[in-house]
Amino acid sequence: MPHLLFRGVPAEELQSVASQLAEELAALCGCGTDNFTMNCLHTTNVFGGGSDAPAFAFVEIGWFERGQQVRDSFALAVTRSMQKLGINEIEVVFQTYREDSYYINGEPCL
Repeated sequence: MPHLLFRGVPAEELQSVASQLAEELAALCGCGTDNFTMNCLHTTNVFGGGSDAPAFAFVEIGWFERGQQVRDSFALAVTRSMQKLGINEIEVVFQTYREDSYYINGEPCL
């Protein structure tokens, strides 16, 4: 936790910046790098140019809220990492989990 889901970002490219990004995000969140998951989702565009149209980078972050300042810094770190890959249009969205609705091994994370 946090969970980062990447769309429109090739996995092999993300892999080249993932370790550095995890270290930067861990420092922002005050946790270890082992708290993060990063997944690349395969998507096929079916609108706006056909199924072979390039996808724009969309990063969805699921996490427990850490405040506006951390959220802004987190989004900027993700954006900069994507820019290092030559991706210039990046959208980042946060999905905030409630601790009373998040379970680990059947136990609420309170």
